[in-house]
Amino acid sequence: MKATGIVRRIDELGRVVIPKEIRRTLRIREGDPLEIFVDREGGVILRKYSPIGELGDYAEEFAAALHRSLGCVCAVCDRDVFIAAAGVPKKELVGRPVHEQLDNVMRERIRAIASAASGEAVIPVAAGEDEPAYTAELIVPVVSSGDPIGAVILLSKERGAAFGEAHLKACETAAGFMGRQLEDR
Repeated sequence: MKATGIVRRIDELGRVVIPKEIRRTLRIREGDPLEIFVDREGGVILRKYSPIGELGDYAEEFAAALHRSLGCVCAVCDRDVFIAAAGVPKKELVGRPVHEQLDNVMRERIRAIASAASGEAVIPVAAGEDEPAYTAELIVPVVSSGDPIGAVILLSKERGAAFGEAHLKACETAAGFMGRQLEDR
């Protein structure tokens, strides 16, 4: 474990402040859940908790099923990283951080449908992309207990690609199912 040189005291209610620099580096936002562990040496470990990460197997199955049914790239992400993808090499998306613009779509709980062929703005989905890597996208946030926790995303690199109502319904079904699974836990 890497020392930061920052020391904080616990207050009378047992609270400790995580320094802003660490929160920014780890993308910990107000309201984010944290897991608390104790290691063998008695150290306390805080780790950002990903509810959608708990559904990793479901996410992979949904991505694969949507890819087979719809023939386009399908990805599932939490608010920080891509959890699953089908239709592209895993390293292209899985494990990569989400782009700030994608996080904004999730945070605002809006569905985003765009096609470059129609002149609509396609946003970059993975961090580090200056320009969108895809020509069409459909983003449906996964909401659980009223909180946005991730998204189901359809993507295409094909020229002239666009997503329609059937694509939207498939994504909404997958996102709704994942959100309900987390509420029932």
